[in-house]
Amino acid sequence: MTDRPKTPILDRVNVPADLKALSDYELAGLADDLRREVISAVSQTGGHLGAGLGVVELTVALHAVFDTPKDRLIWDVAHQSYPHKVLTGRRDRIRTLRQQGGLSGFTKRSESPFDPFGAGHSSTSISAALGFVVARDLGGAADPAIGDAIAVIGDGAMSAGMAYEAMNNAGHLKKRLFVILNDNEMSIAPPVGAMSAYLSRLYAGGPFQELRSAVKGAVSLLPAPFQEGAKRAKELLKGMTVGGSLFEELGFTYIGPIDGHDLDQLLPVLRTVKERATGPMLIHVITQKGKGYAPAENASDKGHATAKFDVPTGKQEKSSSNVPSYTKVFADALLQEAAGDDKICAITAAMPDGTGLKMFGDRYPSRCFDVGIAEQHAVTFSAALAAGGMKPFCAIYSTFLQRGYDQIVHDVAVQGLPVRFAIDRAGLVGADGPTHAGCFDIAFLANLPGFVVMAASDEAELMHMVATAAAIDDRPSAFRYPRGEGQGVDLPERGVPLEIGTGRIISKGAKVAILSFGTRLDEVRKAAESLSAKGINPTIADARFAKPLDRDLILDLAANHEVLITIEEGSIGGFGSHVAQLLADEGVFDKGLKFRSMVFPDSFIDHANPAEMYGTAALNAPEIEAKVLDVLGVSDLSSQRA
Repeated sequence: MTDRPKTPILDRVNVPADLKALSDYELAGLADDLRREVISAVSQTGGHLGAGLGVVELTVALHAVFDTPKDRLIWDVAHQSYPHKVLTGRRDRIRTLRQQGGLSGFTKRSESPFDPFGAGHSSTSISAALGFVVARDLGGAADPAIGDAIAVIGDGAMSAGMAYEAMNNAGHLKKRLFVILNDNEMSIAPPVGAMSAYLSRLYAGGPFQELRSAVKGAVSLLPAPFQEGAKRAKELLKGMTVGGSLFEELGFTYIGPIDGHDLDQLLPVLRTVKERATGPMLIHVITQKGKGYAPAENASDKGHATAKFDVPTGKQEKSSSNVPSYTKVFADALLQEAAGDDKICAITAAMPDGTGLKMFGDRYPSRCFDVGIAEQHAVTFSAALAAGGMKPFCAIYSTFLQRGYDQIVHDVAVQGLPVRFAIDRAGLVGADGPTHAGCFDIAFLANLPGFVVMAASDEAELMHMVATAAAIDDRPSAFRYPRGEGQGVDLPERGVPLEIGTGRIISKGAKVAILSFGTRLDEVRKAAESLSAKGINPTIADARFAKPLDRDLILDLAANHEVLITIEEGSIGGFGSHVAQLLADEGVFDKGLKFRSMVFPDSFIDHANPAEMYGTAALNAPEIEAKVLDVLGVSDLSSQRA
């Protein structure tokens, strides 16, 4: 296509083996071509741009030195993997990124043998790399044989405890494996925490510091030319043996920090450790997120996630709608509550922008805490804040909250502490696909004793639920809401606390009742309009609460309708299951009620736009209408009137 950049060296590469025929000089040209190709592709699809641009040279060096896919290369977080996808036989599909039927925005085992391990969340790569080398040594995979394992961990992933659990185990086992710490001084937001400060000190000590004896054994890995002392090699040697005592205490030989954009440093270091390493190695590379594309370099998030954009200017496509996002409505509502209550505080796990809490932090910096990619800590920290008399709002995406489930159970629910969980990205999220979908929080929270679980049907209801959570001071609570724009309803001046466990009737009909939990309510209304034209007028109700259930509302709907259908943006075991349990306990099914529960299918739904994903899940208006007709057994509607 004429709008694609000229990439003469990249055009010679179909798979990583082709890099073996290139000179080091040509590899540098390949990196330039690869960066242009990634920018061009993401401009057409949108996606995670900055992280991939930061690892272009590193990607080239790794594939040039190691023998993938025999050598297992694991990207963590895998939104860094766009350049890797281009070099591993997927260039012809790179402009289908995150589109229905196209390439995933993360590594995916079913997509390519060059993706040995998926990583939609973070901080899993070192555990996976260690698992591969142990499997190799135990003879677990003879065809294809497992070679080396390389974990590229970066974009903030090193702030999570799981990475250190894995390093501790790897150091104990003393297996040969390689950890590339991609230190771009950014995660999704600016870095926080002691680990970030430690890495910054190592960087400040930098490549020109004198050789230190702290890194025992690293010098012996170097080939003779390095030891003999050409000036350039001596300076590089100094840069490769700075500090790193923390990593050494965990049993790793530490090399770094080195310039992750300089192939003259990357290639000899990687070739040396590949040839000589006998145990676990950590190579600390310094990169710049968004490298080589000025709009990304200058953005506050370094081009972390973008919509489609114009390459020359970096200007992104923007919605013309004036409807605020659910995230913005939550943030504004929380600010209103906090203005009148200095006990309210907010906690996020490395997502201040994504959760809307940056606004809270700007207004109340002493009451806002970004704990880094550490959801487990975020939950227990919030629990203790509650035990200490504060009113914590712990704002975490549904998919990431899964990582703190043990802490939700033991540290919050068992102790009955009033932590308020603001669960963003509930339901299907579109292009980020199954790893980021918020499918399971209804089921895993509503089964916990004492929890209040709410779902907003629109942005006005979300404001009321923020106020409700702020008022709950004797037990844990959660309210969920989706990604993207609201419904465009009129917003109240301020949220008003709801009566706990009370739903509402939206419209009264007959014969069929549809009880919605969450934002499918708008699709229910559309289905009802179509059904009305066919002479069927269902009652529509908004449950608001999955726990405690509105028993009176549900039993009344069951008693006065032939059919009761529940619908939710969640998995089996959630709201509908709780309703079914209530109906069974009350003997309602014995009286002939036809009950159906519309939930996500028992499968993971691949990335697409949200409407397409909900179509796959059979939760859009046409599928709701079809469900009603099917349960009624209606084939000829000409005489049907309800």
